Amino acid sequence: MRPTNSALAVLAQIALSIGVGRPAWADQPHPWGIWLQEAQSPTMHQITDLNAIITALILGVLVMVFALLIYVIVRFRAERNPVPATWTHNTPLEVAWTIIPALILAAIAFPSFRLLYAMDRATQADITLKVTGHQWYWSYSYPDVRVDFDSSMVQDNELKPGEPRLLATDRHVVLPVGAVVRIITTSDDVIHSWSVPSLGVKIDAIPGRLNETWVKVEKPGLYYGQCSQLCGINHGFMPIAIEAVPPERFTAWLAEEQAAAKSSSAAPPPTLAEAAR
Repeated sequence: MRPTNSALAVLAQIALSIGVGRPAWADQPHPWGIWLQEAQSPTMHQITDLNAIITALILGVLVMVFALLIYVIVRFRAERNPVPATWTHNTPLEVAWTIIPALILAAIAFPSFRLLYAMDRATQADITLKVTGHQWYWSYSYPDVRVDFDSSMVQDNELKPGEPRLLATDRHVVLPVGAVVRIITTSDDVIHSWSVPSLGVKIDAIPGRLNETWVKVEKPGLYYGQCSQLCGINHGFMPIAIEAVPPERFTAWLAEEQAAAKSSSAAPPPTLAEAAR
């Protein structure tokens, strides 16, 4: 009997989990994804490297603990040791189990501090993006160029072909590729969290406070994220869509947004009769 597609998928996942082939990495979650999304920013590259270091250390500790456990079970079983040992201290062993964990913690601490320092803020930003969380949508502002808009999730019945469910938005955040973007977050009501995994960005949006981070997108494309802080009944319906474009296309987009904002502000307000229709 030939294997079905689902059986082949399970076999492929098992092969990936033991290191045969490469996991499914992408700019959005995919079925059977078992690793981080593909890094598309300097910060995410550091996060991926740190995750690999910690994973290797964890696996090393796991192997060592299981090896010691098996050794103790075999070497000190009742058949080989009918009379239990009476000693209670072993100075070399106690020194070893103090120094080894300290070295492991140091191996984790130094790259962690380096990453936290790199993620903190941008000293030379090319553009600033202000993000404001609401229940339950996002507002975006480019204060340097006076462009503002809201972004909400596209409902299931309005999805276009190729748009991911629960991740597509009616307005994309447009960022220039290769530019250092300062990101400032705040909230209009409760605590939210603006998170885009493939770009290594996850920063809380807190009422009455401005938090800051930065991002530098390396390749054009669409990158998706979601609110990552439980913020109410529609918490799972606050997606983020970032469209990274070449600098010249970003400049053209800014010009279009500014022209649209100017024309809308120049239009006379509707009369009572028009508003009633």
